[in-house]
Amino acid sequence: MNERFAYDVARVGRATLAGADEAGRGCLAGPLVAAAVCFDYSVLDDAAFDALDGLHDSKRLTPARRASLYAEVLRRARQIVVVCCSPGTIDREGLHHCNLGSLAGAVEGISPAAAVTLVDGFRLPGCRVPHEAVVGGDGRSAAIAAASVVAKVTRDRVMHRLHAAHPQYGFDRHVGYATQVHQDAIVAHGVCELHRLSFASVAYRKLGLALGADPPSP
Repeated sequence: MNERFAYDVARVGRATLAGADEAGRGCLAGPLVAAAVCFDYSVLDDAAFDALDGLHDSKRLTPARRASLYAEVLRRARQIVVVCCSPGTIDREGLHHCNLGSLAGAVEGISPAAAVTLVDGFRLPGCRVPHEAVVGGDGRSAAIAAASVVAKVTRDRVMHRLHAAHPQYGFDRHVGYATQVHQDAIVAHGVCELHRLSFASVAYRKLGLALGADPPSP
């Protein structure tokens, strides 16, 4: 049992524990994706712990390892809830509001609620489920790490599919983050409906995209 599972078991023993995390908060384009994963530690056996042993902050894992663990999480979790927030909604409601709301929606979707619910880094105002914020939780709790993997893999797959409709941006390479390739593509082609025009990004400012201004013509 790795240290992240040990952390969870120390909290709940042989009961249920849910973890929540998000992916895509810092992107220039594409959705924000939040996930909640609930493990029932009364039924996980040594084989399950072995299969999930590599769970960690998804950013620390290779794409192949994330995909492998994603499949194992889907197989071993008691329940998984995923909530996606579109670029348009982020522009209308604000990134932070959408982040907290998406995490709350994912947590509230776990039914029945877990004995303990942990959220990576944030308290969720108005959330109907009692929960705790864990700073650096995706590196401490297996359930939060699992949610990190589910959110990241889900979002990456969405961006890879969207690449077919907008190949000029290279979404299959950077999945919407502010890489140099992405910035160069925005300069060359303008923005599309997948870009978050309200995002106060240094990259946008460098490109002369005034917040709230009409986007450049495609």
